[in-house]
Amino acid sequence: MSERSEDRMVKEIILDNRLIKVNHYEQETINGLHQISIVFDVTSEDYHDIATLLYKGTFEVTVPDAVLFFRGTIINYSTSITNLYEQGKVGEYKLTLLETEI
Repeated sequence: MSERSEDRMVKEIILDNRLIKVNHYEQETINGLHQISIVFDVTSEDYHDIATLLYKGTFEVTVPDAVLFFRGTIINYSTSITNLYEQGKVGEYKLTLLETEI
């Protein structure tokens, strides 16, 4: 059973302690578990820190505007650009996180 909502009011999320400004946010409940999908920009200056963070795979997820907190794991991930080492480049990242069952 799935319940979906799109929230234009959500402008940021926090993965562990890293604030991420989002361009698009969707939230679903699937079999009682939270799932969020976000789209956000990553600059060449932030690329290393974001890549290192995402390699962890599982995070404490906080969505302040939605009053939502859960432990989530990446289930889908893509980026519009693979080389952000060039100065001044910006890539669009798409990320879906699903709450992990405890």
